[in-house]
Amino acid sequence: MSYPGSRLSSMRIATWNVNSVTARLPRLLAWLESSGTDVLCIQETKCAEEQFPAEELREIGYESAIHADGRWNGVALVSRVGLDEVVKGLPGGPAYDGAQEPRAISATCGPVRLWSVYVPNGREVTHDHYAYKLEWLAALKEAVAADAAGPRPFAVLGDYNIAPADEDVWDRAAFEGSTHVTEPERAALAALRETGLSDVVPRPLKYDHPFTYWDYRQLCFPKNRGMRIDLVYGNGPFAGAVKDSYVDREERKGKGASDHAPVVVDLDV
Repeated sequence: MSYPGSRLSSMRIATWNVNSVTARLPRLLAWLESSGTDVLCIQETKCAEEQFPAEELREIGYESAIHADGRWNGVALVSRVGLDEVVKGLPGGPAYDGAQEPRAISATCGPVRLWSVYVPNGREVTHDHYAYKLEWLAALKEAVAADAAGPRPFAVLGDYNIAPADEDVWDRAAFEGSTHVTEPERAALAALRETGLSDVVPRPLKYDHPFTYWDYRQLCFPKNRGMRIDLVYGNGPFAGAVKDSYVDREERKGKGASDHAPVVVDLDV
């Protein structure tokens, strides 16, 4: 059901790489209800479209749009304020191993247009996946340019698999020669911002280093050895409506947590 944008005065939007919606389902449902989130952009669903828990989400008031193939990728949008003009995939996006991976989905939710994106990891700088990552980001820039420059609040949220600056990793030296911090990746992010987008989650927030991802291994979360790679890039009308933002570190704690934390943005629209 479409939600008339003129009736909305405030809106809570979030992005979360859940690292398997099946494994995370109890936490996902509980978090949506406790956080009061209106729209959630999900990445790494790791399920086929027919396996996505649309019915469970509907029971707590959310519509779902899913783009997935049952492998390790997959993206979704869930909304309780409308879900219209859904587009699955990245228009003009490159293929990898002969197929376009399910890494992008967009929809209009109330008064805003949103994309949920799961940018390719890149694996290693010398790997074909790294070149694919840069091609994918270039295609994303072209695909969002018109909406980014438009009058409607618009944002691209998700797991970008890039730390925008050295301050966005726990130890820059530990990433020397690795993906996620290279100049070409950061240049691709800068080019995306040149379409009229900006990072609407400022640094620092509550914590000196508002990381969004911590590896499961080597006690990275307790030691706060993390990265800020889950980003919210909004156009001028979107950024101008932001009244608050935060990383929900609490959701990274405890048994059965994803290795990413939700990033939340509150809007006056």
